[in-house]
Amino acid sequence: MGKTRFILPNAFTSMNFLLGVFSICWVTGAFTAKDPILMGAYFIILCVLLDKLDGFAARLVNASSEFGAQFDSLADLIAFGLAPAFCILFAYKGMAPSFFEANIPLMAVAFSVYVLCAAMRLAKYNACDSDSYHHHFSGMPSTFAGAINAILVVFLKNKDAFSDVTSPVIYIPVIVMLITGILMVSPLFLPKLQPRKNKAFNLFQAVLIVITYIAGFMFISQKMIILEYLLLLVACYIVIGFGVGLVQRSKIIEEAKACSSDK
Repeated sequence: MGKTRFILPNAFTSMNFLLGVFSICWVTGAFTAKDPILMGAYFIILCVLLDKLDGFAARLVNASSEFGAQFDSLADLIAFGLAPAFCILFAYKGMAPSFFEANIPLMAVAFSVYVLCAAMRLAKYNACDSDSYHHHFSGMPSTFAGAINAILVVFLKNKDAFSDVTSPVIYIPVIVMLITGILMVSPLFLPKLQPRKNKAFNLFQAVLIVITYIAGFMFISQKMIILEYLLLLVACYIVIGFGVGLVQRSKIIEEAKACSSDK
């Protein structure tokens, strides 16, 4: 196959990169003014659904490379770092302009923290963590951070949460953006979605993934049951997963040290 085998995984990474760029273009109104927040968030969700396909394709055709790893991180920074931050920023600017104008310092700080943490997390993963932890993520993956921010902003938009600038609810998106940014660089561990010894759990996990992909592609419909399902699923995985990671923290670190010493 030669170098042609690298085309497939890099094609998926290119799609992620471009969808992230399109998300920013849509939310800023560069292409269209018709529901830009929904379209911007939908492009982020599509990036989430496609995120694992480049790695899967690379393993399938034996085309893993240093270039692919760096390109993937760059695409992730655009799709799950910059795009969600722009989506939230312009959601406030378009739907709650008075709140936005009165809280520009808060918006600038939240935006900066989230984007910087996404960049640092991706750099740290490539430099330190990619070979250290085989069954856990160190910190929240940028994929999940991007997903929860994109889903949340559309969910609250549909609930008219941006219309009442006096309600505490209006602070939720910017607070969640700050928290998810910090979690990306936190020393907490999150179990990866991998096959386990328990066959029943593997079946449950597979069914859940299939339903999630279907719901993700249907995200554009804005049906509340889909938004609620995706939001609840991501939130539960993050809360329960970090809880399990805290309980097993010592064991995870010892296993990583043992693997490192074996090399």
